[in-house]
Amino acid sequence: MTDVEKKLKDRIRLQARRMKQAERDRSTLLAQTVYVGTLGVLMVVPIVLGAYVGLWLDGLAEGYSIRWTISLILLGAIIGAVNIYFFVKE
Repeated sequence: MTDVEKKLKDRIRLQARRMKQAERDRSTLLAQTVYVGTLGVLMVVPIVLGAYVGLWLDGLAEGYSIRWTISLILLGAIIGAVNIYFFVKE
């Protein structure tokens, strides 16, 4: 067996091993669903918390005001987007 044939055989063996490993590591539908659900929770929780805290702060102010509510909902959306970015980056 020549040196070229030996290198080719080793390369093919390595690629076959990688393909088998990729097949074993493939995500299932349940794992993908959990991942997408986690992304949703990471986005929604800060927005809802911002809305509740904003409503509470607006209730403390006299008259009709929604400044805190709108501001904290937007802040929650920004925080949720940053959460998703870091989660996906990881």
